[in-house]
Amino acid sequence: MLLSKKIKTKDHIQPLKKTGTRTKDSTKPSKERLNHIRTQVSKGTQDQASSITQEQSSNATWNKDVPPCKGKSRCPCSRDCGACQMIDIPYQEQLQIKQRRLSALLKPFCSVQPIIGMENPLHYRAKVHAVMTHGRGGVPLAGTYKEGTHEVVPIENCLIEEERAGKIIRTILQLMKDFKYRAYDEDNGYGLFRHILIRVGKESGEILVVLVLTSPILPSKNHFVRALRAAHPEITSLVLNINDKRTSMVLGEREKILFGKGAITDDLMGMHFKISPASFYQVNPTQTVQLYETVLSLGAFRGTEKVLDCYCGVGTIGMIVSPHVKQVWGVELNAAAVRDATLNARENRISNIRFVKEDAGVFMQRLAGENRSGAIDVVIMDPPRSGATMTFLRALLALSPSRILYVSCNPDTLARDLKVLTTHGYRALCAVPVDMFPQTVHVETVVLMSKVAPSE
Repeated sequence: MLLSKKIKTKDHIQPLKKTGTRTKDSTKPSKERLNHIRTQVSKGTQDQASSITQEQSSNATWNKDVPPCKGKSRCPCSRDCGACQMIDIPYQEQLQIKQRRLSALLKPFCSVQPIIGMENPLHYRAKVHAVMTHGRGGVPLAGTYKEGTHEVVPIENCLIEEERAGKIIRTILQLMKDFKYRAYDEDNGYGLFRHILIRVGKESGEILVVLVLTSPILPSKNHFVRALRAAHPEITSLVLNINDKRTSMVLGEREKILFGKGAITDDLMGMHFKISPASFYQVNPTQTVQLYETVLSLGAFRGTEKVLDCYCGVGTIGMIVSPHVKQVWGVELNAAAVRDATLNARENRISNIRFVKEDAGVFMQRLAGENRSGAIDVVIMDPPRSGATMTFLRALLALSPSRILYVSCNPDTLARDLKVLTTHGYRALCAVPVDMFPQTVHVETVVLMSKVAPSE
């Protein structure tokens, strides 16, 4: 049966030695550089990609190992937290490591263009999630889960999180002491404060604070809200989210707006977006611009394409693409995100985009089953870290778009999915990495794929 076997990659690549130096212009996607990428795609890259046989597969996995820090770390929590694995490696060297490892991983499929880095690779996260816990004497603390566990590592000042968010969290911790609020204990299920979620609009300056509690009742609520607003008048909205279940999920299903609109808006590439507590929105606004410019460049849209934006979230990619194509359909399973996406399109007066609350695989399978030839020309897919499911890939192949733009946040699942697609009628033409997550081992990658003609 088609795609009945799971494709796996194996073997770790060996630790890599530092080679070469980075040039300044390789960290910016200038028009000249993006045009160069297009040229590479239309010339030699196609020849290279077409020579890949169906039997080839990647013999490497994304290596998360980094050289151990010698001496004092820049971050006192880095060894326990595990989030910023590269915090003690010079930034240009971080980019080199990611470039070499991604090139090794994707070598069987296509060439990898120079990575697009950041000018200021600190305090870039506009979405901050603090897990609540307590220390000796019940003193409230905030931090993050140690990688692969539910052990909370207290953090006072994170070097990659938005600085205003850190200050707000520290104020809330002090107010918890003053109002004698208890942090939630996962082991026994007692306590009120579970999480603090903060979202910051980079361009708008708006700030949304979400208090995730185990109860809808916040004692002395009005006094607490007044004290928080007095300390941080920059907060534009405060939401109380109720999560009273013994679950690993951060947000509960119910929420109460304590003040403001319960969401923020932000500007991105000339468009306005509403961002609710649960909405998916890229955490690094600066690099999101670089990422979407790369999508536009590789897409080389002519204004006639019908585009399907899968895993569309609040509709950012589809809306950015919409002025350059004929029609866009955005498909998303999260109902709140679809509502925000629809509102975003209306607010931006975009008439050639529609959003559907449905599983993207089911949506594509239905289009393919209706035998609507040419229903979709280009599929843009931005799956979670787990990558695309086999059901999704089967539906994608059945729909058979002429081009695929795969936006990946996990090189391992990207390589796995590329193996499936390149052995069933597609070829990868070019990959462009964007450093969305400086100081970490993670990287975002955009891959352009095209359908192989029967004669090839």
